[in-house]
Amino acid sequence: MKLLLTSGGLTNKTICKALSDLIGTSKSKINVAYIPTAANVEDGSKEWLINDLSNIKDQGYPVDIVDISAVDKDIWLPRLKKADVIFFGGGNTFYLMSWLRKSGLDKLLPELLKTRVYVGISAGSIVATINLRMSSSQKSYSEKVFPLQNDKGLGFVIFHVRPHLNSRYFPRLKVKNLAKIAKDIPETVYAIDDNSAVVVNGKEVKVVSEGKWVKFN
Repeated sequence: MKLLLTSGGLTNKTICKALSDLIGTSKSKINVAYIPTAANVEDGSKEWLINDLSNIKDQGYPVDIVDISAVDKDIWLPRLKKADVIFFGGGNTFYLMSWLRKSGLDKLLPELLKTRVYVGISAGSIVATINLRMSSSQKSYSEKVFPLQNDKGLGFVIFHVRPHLNSRYFPRLKVKNLAKIAKDIPETVYAIDDNSAVVVNGKEVKVVSEGKWVKFN
């Protein structure tokens, strides 16, 4: 399985190269599907969402926007199958996870990702991990919690990703605070800023960065 778990998407040349390496083929042949569902319940300006999409476009990738909460499976599934890369955008982690389950995409992704690359942005990165504990901890990040039967993530990796390290928009996401929270979590935690990403290629896991990141546990 190939995953690129980011905080802010394709924000620099290093992250863009990491995606290109995972794809491993000519950009002219690549189709991207972007799932914006996590952003649906976020208030205020969506400038960050526009920037995320613009960064993908700037790399020359054609982008199909596919909202799994807005259309039926017989519409979104064929469009995801046409994609070589599936982006899961930022927003509310719990809302995104709820729709992954409601839509049934959570069960389909393991097969789809045998031949496609998963790219997460913020919430899209968190849901790929073992569980949602780093989002549910109000000590690190205040986010409206939508009801879920459990806090399990997609479980594609057995570690945690905490995006937006040192972001001025999330004042609690500092190394000192995250270190305290990580003490109560048995798994590895990667805290990454908007210029960093965790790259998963099969069993290989590495961090690429033009910014700051910290590994706990």
